Amino acid sequence: MSAGGDVRENLSYEQFGVAVRELAQAIADDGYRPDIVLSIARGGVFVAGGLAYALDCKNIHLVNVEFYTGVGTTLEMPVMLAPVPNAIDFTDKKVLIADDVADTGKTLKLVRDFCLDAVAEVRSAVVYEKTQSLVKCEYVWKRTDAWINFPWSVLPPVHGSGEESRPNKEAL
Repeated sequence: MSAGGDVRENLSYEQFGVAVRELAQAIADDGYRPDIVLSIARGGVFVAGGLAYALDCKNIHLVNVEFYTGVGTTLEMPVMLAPVPNAIDFTDKKVLIADDVADTGKTLKLVRDFCLDAVAEVRSAVVYEKTQSLVKCEYVWKRTDAWINFPWSVLPPVHGSGEESRPNKEAL
């Protein structure tokens, strides 16, 4: 459960568009020109795509990390799932790690540590950052300690005909 009890941060697709554009502007204003946008799947895929377009960066990589198993329930430590990107692809590059939220920060730390030895520079951009995050991101749209309802995860999965959609308990 979130630190604020049952308080939730509700992000609409429209607000998300504003958030990504404002993050991109902050990155550009800071003079950071990433060679690669590294997306942490799944939530970071949306952020990375928007940032890559706004920053005119055509090189996007994706890393799958499993950590959250439900609302407030996690694995002990996050793990990268196959296929893991080849660190050699990042050699001497400026990398921007993109994710939807820095909650505990463990996922971002795992990915940042993976990059550190190979890259010229690594920075992180997130829509939300929570106060307990181990990683303090260079670019944050909003800080909150509430549970966040992202527009892509509040509705149940879509199924073909004959299959019943199951409610997403996180959105309730």
